[in-house]
Amino acid sequence: MPGENLSRDEARVRAELLSVDGYEVALDLRSAVGGPDGDGDGTSSGPRTFRSVTTIRFRTARAGASTFADLVAPSVNAVTLNGQPLDPAVVVDGTRVALEELPEGENVLVVDAQCAYSRTGEGMHRFVDPEDGEVYLYTQYEPADSRRVFANFEQPDLKAPFRFEVTAPEGWTVWSNGAEESRDGEVRRFAETKPISTYITAIVAGPYHYVTDSYSRTFDDGTKLEIPLGALCRKGLARHFDADDVFLVTKQGLDFFHDNFDYPYPFGKYDQAFVPEYNLGAMENPGCVTFREEYIFRGKVTQASYESRANVILHEMAHMWFGDLVTMQWWDDLWLKESFADFMGVFAMVESTRFKDGWITFANNRKSWAYRADQLPSTHPITADIRDLEDAKLNFDGITYAKGASVLKQLVAYVGRDAFLEGARRYFKKHAYGNTQLGDLLSVLAETSGRDMTAWSRSWLQTAGVNSLTPVATYDSADRITELAVLQEAADSHPELRPHRVAVGLYRRAADGDLVRYARAEVDVAGPRTVVTELAGAERPELILVNDDDLTYCKVRFDEVSLATLRAHLGDMTDPLARALCWSALWNLTRDGLMPARDFVSLVLAFSGRESDIGVLQMLHTWTRTALAHYAAPGWREEGGRALAEAALRELRIAEPGSEHQLAWARFFASVADSDTDFQLLSGLLDGSARIDGLDIDQELRWAFLSPLAAHGVADESAIDAELARDDTASGKRHQVRCLASRPSAAVKAQAWAGVVESDALSNALVEATITGFAQPSQRELLAPYTDKYFAAIERVWAERSIQIGVIVVKGLFPALQDDPSTLAATDAWLTAHEDAAPALRRLVLEARDDLARALRAQECDTAAAAESAV
Repeated sequence: MPGENLSRDEARVRAELLSVDGYEVALDLRSAVGGPDGDGDGTSSGPRTFRSVTTIRFRTARAGASTFADLVAPSVNAVTLNGQPLDPAVVVDGTRVALEELPEGENVLVVDAQCAYSRTGEGMHRFVDPEDGEVYLYTQYEPADSRRVFANFEQPDLKAPFRFEVTAPEGWTVWSNGAEESRDGEVRRFAETKPISTYITAIVAGPYHYVTDSYSRTFDDGTKLEIPLGALCRKGLARHFDADDVFLVTKQGLDFFHDNFDYPYPFGKYDQAFVPEYNLGAMENPGCVTFREEYIFRGKVTQASYESRANVILHEMAHMWFGDLVTMQWWDDLWLKESFADFMGVFAMVESTRFKDGWITFANNRKSWAYRADQLPSTHPITADIRDLEDAKLNFDGITYAKGASVLKQLVAYVGRDAFLEGARRYFKKHAYGNTQLGDLLSVLAETSGRDMTAWSRSWLQTAGVNSLTPVATYDSADRITELAVLQEAADSHPELRPHRVAVGLYRRAADGDLVRYARAEVDVAGPRTVVTELAGAERPELILVNDDDLTYCKVRFDEVSLATLRAHLGDMTDPLARALCWSALWNLTRDGLMPARDFVSLVLAFSGRESDIGVLQMLHTWTRTALAHYAAPGWREEGGRALAEAALRELRIAEPGSEHQLAWARFFASVADSDTDFQLLSGLLDGSARIDGLDIDQELRWAFLSPLAAHGVADESAIDAELARDDTASGKRHQVRCLASRPSAAVKAQAWAGVVESDALSNALVEATITGFAQPSQRELLAPYTDKYFAAIERVWAERSIQIGVIVVKGLFPALQDDPSTLAATDAWLTAHEDAAPALRRLVLEARDDLARALRAQECDTAAAAESAV
C-alpha cells in the first residue's frame, strides 16, 4: 500500500487548480481469458494485465502550475500531454503521473498503461468460475480504486462525463454506466454519462446471465420517463435467480423516490449486477449497480434475507440522488450519502414494499452495529475528520451508516416529514451534478423547517458517543405516578448531552397476561434530567420503556421494576417493535457488563421460542453465540453451550414443519452443537438416516451442518471433499475452504495461517473463508501460539497487501479468543512499540483491543454473578 495514499490537503489543492471536461477510456479485456489460470497473462511473468488507454480533457486555473494524475498500474506504455510525449520512466512513479508546468486553460492528457486484474475485489476483479471455467469481470472502486483501471483524478469533487469503450472476448456481454451505443466486432462503445465522480464509474463483463424489464412513469405535466431495467448474475446461479422479485422491489422503489424526491431518475438505464467475491453489500454505480451475489439465494432462506436484499436494493437506489447526483466534496462528509441512503432505504422499504416491519429490523439489527461502533476508541462524529484515503476506507462504519440513519430518523421527528422531504427536493435541484458539504444540507433544512439547525447539528453530527436514558419514577399512596423523569448520561470520554425527541411508554399486564402499553407521551429530553409531565397521575406501570417507538438514538436503561418485569414476562409483550427494543436494551446491558451473560442467555432460553419476528429471532441467535463465546465466564461456557444446544434442538423439533422459524432453529442448532449426540443427529440429517418433518436439507443447509462436524473433528478432509464434489461451485469452494481450515489440528491451523499471512495466492473471498474457519471458539488452546505470530506479522501484512486484504487479515486474525489479561497486555505492548504505524492499522488494533477489554469486563460481571448466586 505504500505511495497509494492521497491526503485531503492534496485533493483540495488539486481541486482549486483543475476542472475536468471529460474522460474517454478504452479498455481491452481480451486478456482476461486464455493462458494459465494463475496471475500471468499467458505470455509473460507477473500479474495478468489489460491495456487501458485514457484521454482526459481538463482545464487549469493558472499557467505554470504542476499537479498529478492517479494511476496504479504495473507498467505504462506511453504518456502524452498536450500532444507532447513524456517519458513514463520520468513522470510515472507507480501511483501518480506527474504533470509539470501546465498551461492555463485547456489540456489533454493521454495515458496508455497495462493495468492489472485484481483478485482482492479492488479495481478490475477477475473471477474464474470453478463450475464451468468461465471468466467474469467487474469493477469496484470506492473510495479510490478506479486508478487501478484507468488514469484519472481520483477524488469525488472532480466530476466529469465519461465515455467508455471496451474490447471484450467474443461471446461476452459488457455493461457500463451508460447504455451500449454501438458495437464493432469485439469493441463496445457506451453512451456518455452525466458528470459523475470517478469512484462510481463501472464495468461489468463476461458471459453473465441477463434478464430485462422496464419501468415507466408519466409525470403531472404529461412527460413520460422510461427506464430500461436489467439484472444479471453468473450463469451458474441463473437457476436460483429470482429476478422477478428484484424487479418488483426496484419498481416499487422507483415509484417511492419519484413520489417523494420530485427529481426524475437522471442516469438512463438501471442495471443491477450480482457479482462473485464482492467485498461489500453493494455499490451505487449509476446505471450499473453491483451487489454481492450472495443476495441470490441458493437454498431456502427466511423472510429476513429477502427483507435484507430489498433494503440493500433501495439503499443503493437512494444513492442515485444522495451520492451520485449530489456528491460529498471529500470523504469528511461521507454521511451525506451513506446516512441518507441507510435511512431512505428503510423508509422506502416500509412504505412501498411488502416488508412493513423494516423499522423493527433497523432498531434491533442496524442500530446494534451503530451502538458498538460508537463505543469504540475510534468513534468519531458523523461528520468525520478524514485526513486521507486510508481513513476514508475505514469510515464505512456503523457511525457513518447506522448512527447517521438513526439521527436522520430523529431529525424527521424533529422537523417533520414534510419539511425533511422538501429539504431533500431543494437540495437535489440546487446542487445537481455538484458537490456539497454539511452546511449545504443544513441550509435547506433550515429553510423548510423554520428551525435553526446549528445547535442540532453540533450535538448530533459534530460530536461522538451515545447517551443512555434511564427512567426514574415516584408514586403516591394510590399507586399513581407523582413524577416520572428521564435521566440522560454520557461516557466520560464523550460527555455531550444531546436533545432527544423520545416517546415514553407505560406497560402493564392485561387480564389475559399480555404485556401491553396503556399510556404514552412524547417529550423533548434535554440535559441530565427531564420530567415527563404528561404522565403524572398515570397508574403504576410494570414496565417503563424510554424511547418507545424508537424515535431517537440512545441506549435504553430500565429501572429495577421494569427489569424484573422483563425477566419474567418479556415473551408476553405483544408489540413487536417494543419487544425488539427491549431485547436490544438487554443486549447493551450485557455488552456493558451490567447484566451477566448467563442472564441474557437465560432470557433467550426462556423467551426466544415465542419470538414472532424472524429477523429479531436470528439476531438473538447471533447475540447469544457472542455472549457464550466472549462474555460468559469461561467456567460456565460448557454448561451454557449445552443448555443452548438442548433448547435449540427442542425448538427445532416443535417448530412448524417447513416454516422459516424451523429453518432458523436448524441453523442455530448446528452452530451451537457440542455433543456426540448432536453430531450424530447432524450426520444423520446429512446422510438421510435421520429426518425432521418439514426440514428440507438443501445444499446450503448441508454445509451449515457439515461445518460444526468439521470443527469438532467428526468430519475429515475426505468428507469435506465429498461435499464439494456434490457442490462443485464457487459457493461450494468457499464453504470447503472454511471447513478445511476449521478442523482441530495444529497442522491445519499452520497451513491456514500460512495461506493468508505468508502468501497472497488466495482471492479475497477465500482469504475470508480461511480466516472464518481458522478462528473457532472450541479451539482456544490450539490457537494460543498465534498471538505472538499475529503481532509479529501485522505491520508487514499492512505494508505489503492491499488495504482490503490488510483489513480482513488484521481484523480477522486478532486473537480475540485468547481472552485473558495477557492478550490485552500483548496488544498494549504492540501499540506502545508501534506508535508510528499507519494510523488505519493502529485504529484496527485499538478497536480489537477495546472489544477484548469489553469481553473481559463482561466475564468479570458473569463470574461475580455466579459467585453471588452460590452464596
